[in-house]
Amino acid sequence: MIENKAVEETAENRFKIISPVLLAGEEGMFDRAKIMQAKKNACEQNGISMRTLERWLKAHEQNGFTGLKPVERVYQGPNAIPDELIEEAILLRREVPTRSVDQIIEILEMEGKVPAGFIKRTTLQDKLAAKGYSSRQMRLYHQTGVAARRFNRLDRHDLWHSDIKYAVHLTIRGEKKQIYLVSFMDDATRYVVHAEFYDTLEKIIVEDCLRKAIIKEGLPRRLYFDNGSQYRTRWMERACAKLDIKLMFAKPYSPESTGYVKTSVM
Repeated sequence: MIENKAVEETAENRFKIISPVLLAGEEGMFDRAKIMQAKKNACEQNGISMRTLERWLKAHEQNGFTGLKPVERVYQGPNAIPDELIEEAILLRREVPTRSVDQIIEILEMEGKVPAGFIKRTTLQDKLAAKGYSSRQMRLYHQTGVAARRFNRLDRHDLWHSDIKYAVHLTIRGEKKQIYLVSFMDDATRYVVHAEFYDTLEKIIVEDCLRKAIIKEGLPRRLYFDNGSQYRTRWMERACAKLDIKLMFAKPYSPESTGYVKTSVM
C-alpha cells in the first residue's frame, strides 16, 4: 500500500513537471510548436518519456490534481504486466546485468510500482526473455565483451553513480587526519557532476556532495549507490522521494557494479 504522504508528494512532483506545459498551452492555445517545445523540455529536464508526460497531462485534464496521484494496481495473468513496467524491469537488469528476477520484482515492489506478490517470477522471466534480457542472454553479452557498451545510459542525467575513496593524510589544526573523496558522476557522459574532499566519514558528506551536485547540474532521474552506510540513510530516502529521484543500490558484494566512478576519478 502506497502511503498517503508519498502519494501526495508524487502528485506534487508530477504537477511541477507538467506546469510549464500547461502554462504554454494557456499562453499559446493555437501555437502547437510552442506547446510541443515545452513538452520536449519537460521530458529532457526531468528524464521522462513523452508517453509518460502525455499520460500525466491527460490525467490532470480529466481529474485535476487527484489524477496525478499514483494508483495501486493489481497485475494478474501472463499478459497483465503493462509495457511501461516491463521497461522498468529491463532498466533494472541493464543497470546490473547479474540482478535476478526476484531482485527486480523486490525493487519494483519497494518503489510502489506493484503490490507485493502480484508479479509472478515466471511471468516476468518470460517477458524479459522475449525482449532479449534473460539471464542466459545477459551472460552471453558479457562473454562477447559488449556488456560495457550495451549498458551505458544514453541520456545525460538519467543515472548518477557515487563513490567514496580514501585520499591522502593531512595535518589539520595540528591533527593528522585521513581525507576522503566523495564524487558523483553521470553514467552516460562520464562527467563528474561534483566531487569534494572531506576529513570525516560521517553520513553528512554524501548529503553535502549530492546537494552541491544538484545545485550545479539539476536533478538526476536515478541515483545508484553501493551499500555503504553513508548512502543508506533516512535523509537520502526522504530527499529522493521529494525530488522524485529513483534510489537504487548495488547487489551486496558486487563492487564492479559501481566501478565507473572508481576508475574515472583516479
